[in-house]
Amino acid sequence: MYDPKGNSKDKTTDGVLFTEAEPPEHLRGIVHRFLSLRTPAPLPADYRFHALPDACTYIIFDQQSPEITGVTRLSASAEELNLGRGFHFLNIRFLPGVWQRDRAPLSFGQIDQPYTGALPLKDINATLIDQHPDTQRTTLISFVEDLQARGILVANLITQKIFAQIDGIHSVADMAAIAQLSSRQLQRVLKQTTGFTPHDFLKVLRLQQSLGGEPSLSYADQSHFIHAFRRATGYTPGQYARKFDV
Repeated sequence: MYDPKGNSKDKTTDGVLFTEAEPPEHLRGIVHRFLSLRTPAPLPADYRFHALPDACTYIIFDQQSPEITGVTRLSASAEELNLGRGFHFLNIRFLPGVWQRDRAPLSFGQIDQPYTGALPLKDINATLIDQHPDTQRTTLISFVEDLQARGILVANLITQKIFAQIDGIHSVADMAAIAQLSSRQLQRVLKQTTGFTPHDFLKVLRLQQSLGGEPSLSYADQSHFIHAFRRATGYTPGQYARKFDV
């Protein structure tokens, strides 16, 4: 199944705490992880967060600024975000294709402005700030359940088929066959539900497989792997391994 790595930790920086929690069983077709990223004390320099392409949608809660929250997704390439010297974020990482953009729009990249949409994200954020981490997770689970009940989150049966046989996918044609769709149908469904073309979606899946230590499953040869990895992340595999923990 699909187990994306959404971020990487710079090995030269101490004092940044990453915490991930799995969703309960009944939400595992919707939520990949609940995430926390924080600094217990100010850092000596600005922290640059390396966000990896994963095709997931995120709700981000800035625990230092209750007004700063929103729904976001990355493109097919990594992004480096300057988080400053002190921060505390809570995130929900949703699996690709489950967020219904026609019901609740999303943005792209870093969330650094007050939320202006219709969802009660600012109220949720304010509630989370004073809660114990276990209570925060309960609050977030209840919120996800509400979004699901309202049809804003819907399990994506096509991407589930793809993820269930991800190791056997080496081309867009493989993906279409596994999804039991024509190439044109796959193009329409993936673009509508994930925001990615099949080609870009496959690039993201290949990158994520390589981060799991199996580049040979996804790339024709070593030179192709190095070129594609650098294009997606900005680093060669060797540079990346020296600089980041994933």
